[in-house]
Amino acid sequence: MVGEEGAFVLGWDEVLTEEELSTTLKVLCMSEEEFREYKEQDGWEDDSEEEENSALSNEALSRLKTPCKKLLYDSVLLTLESYRSDLKADQDLLNNKEVYEKLSRREQQALHVRYGQKRILHQLLELVQ
Repeated sequence: MVGEEGAFVLGWDEVLTEEELSTTLKVLCMSEEEFREYKEQDGWEDDSEEEENSALSNEALSRLKTPCKKLLYDSVLLTLESYRSDLKADQDLLNNKEVYEKLSRREQQALHVRYGQKRILHQLLELVQ
């Protein structure tokens, strides 16, 4: 469901791998009985048109059912814990010109990427609280 990398791609406004995330949340939030019934259907692709046409925008994420929100929230917390620093530490580093300029160009770029990733994850936390 998730692909080889086992990750979902999030943007500022929506989930870019919405089909994978939607299916994963649906399956992980099912009871055993619901899962059995879902597997016994003629195919995994036979979801309703409503689900196929609904993009996982930030607004849609905030309207997810509580179990799905909790699963996403906990997953985001685990992802944030995998970073060596928190959002504030990276922001402080970006704002400290003296320290920032001592970083190599590659370290500066990595800092910007990491900071952007954390901002998106924090935004997701707010959406699913």
